[in-house]
Amino acid sequence: MKDRWVSAGYPESAINDMALRLTDMNFDTEVIRSGQTVLVDFWAPWCGPCQMMGPIIDELAQELKDVKVGKLDVDENPETAALYGVMSIPTLKIFKSGEIVKDMMGVQSKDNLKEILSKI
Repeated sequence: MKDRWVSAGYPESAINDMALRLTDMNFDTEVIRSGQTVLVDFWAPWCGPCQMMGPIIDELAQELKDVKVGKLDVDENPETAALYGVMSIPTLKIFKSGEIVKDMMGVQSKDNLKEILSKI
């Protein structure tokens, strides 16, 4: 898994400081049953706009203490992507207590995401 992140352009030294890596296996535990507000970035390494969104998501993961921030690679985790109707990427979904409360497509600014999260 780590090699995939490095091949997607992330420096190895930064991988540990990134958003939570979500998978088909851990999505239910980390997002649905977590009881927290969770921002999920549905992405793929070959997607140009996703590459633009990635550093913003990682910065939010480091800055936000009351929101869990995670990324789900749709190529490696097709079941969860299909379950949530992800048809284009990047798609961002905000979950609160296991329910989707906000759905966004395309690249979003960090300020816009912070503003949206502050109102949830």
